[in-house]
Amino acid sequence: MPIIAGIDLGGTAVNYTLIDQSEKFLIEGLCEHPARSKEGPAICLQQIADGLAIAAAKAGIAVSDIASAGLDTPGPASATGVLSARGSTNFVHADWSGYDIRAGLEKKLGIPVTYLNDGNAGALWGHFSIFGASTSANSISAIIGTGLGGGVIVEGRVVTGRKGFGGELGHVLIPYQSIEGMEGIRPECNCGRTGDLESLCSLTAIAKTLLPYFLARNPEHELAKAGDKAAKLVRGLAERGDPLCREIFRVQAHALGLFFDEMVNTFDPDALIVGGGAIETGAEFQEWFLSQIRAGMPTQRVEQADIPIRIMPNGDTAGARGAAIEALKIARR
Repeated sequence: MPIIAGIDLGGTAVNYTLIDQSEKFLIEGLCEHPARSKEGPAICLQQIADGLAIAAAKAGIAVSDIASAGLDTPGPASATGVLSARGSTNFVHADWSGYDIRAGLEKKLGIPVTYLNDGNAGALWGHFSIFGASTSANSISAIIGTGLGGGVIVEGRVVTGRKGFGGELGHVLIPYQSIEGMEGIRPECNCGRTGDLESLCSLTAIAKTLLPYFLARNPEHELAKAGDKAAKLVRGLAERGDPLCREIFRVQAHALGLFFDEMVNTFDPDALIVGGGAIETGAEFQEWFLSQIRAGMPTQRVEQADIPIRIMPNGDTAGARGAAIEALKIARR
């Protein structure tokens, strides 16, 4: 039975998964190999191939059993995997400029390769985990990390858009002024926009905007002396009930609530899904965070108030799994 590989290329690691035609994953949990993307395409693609051989051995199959692969990477890139000519944080080597990474990996592996950006791949996995691969359902996923990724799935298919920027949910503007307790704040995103979702709901937003805002009002808090590592400590303190850090996550949850309200009134989805490192926590904190998202949403129509908000499972492997699902869907056509 032909096997499909999912390959999630990140800044420091490549994560792999393998799926068969019955939609059974052959690798549970993380299967990582160091990424060498900063050394350019030739070295990076060989590194991906080497790691795939290790993943195949872990699953007890031969590399020749792998019929096709799905690849996901951070952007910016086109819908077909052509990286931006301006480069990016993860693809700084000059040879990546305008490089077709999908075609390059396809040539290296000698099998068909499909492509998604990492946000869309994660969104597809969240959708699949709830609805399965063959579905007419719609879902919206927001993945909270250093930035804010995510994706829109309509009738089981990823919305990539004309140039591949479909699902850039972090840069959707929200009416942040309506969030209680945020008087005088001006959240600026690294993309240049003011008041988009990523400017309030990301690790970058905590470091750049939210933590300075709240520490100015609570100068005796322990994080005031934590320096550059302070932002990364917020989640752990929030999970343990620290009032200031909970307030930061309340703001993030209410920002998500405003965004999800916009998506509800645009797509009328079957599910709203939240993932990413921000909520890789215990069940109590996750339940509190979801309740705060709901509290941040304006009053819904009776017919829409029951749209579920779910936590994305398998957060660390979501990208690879989503990339594999996309490749499996295409192989079945």
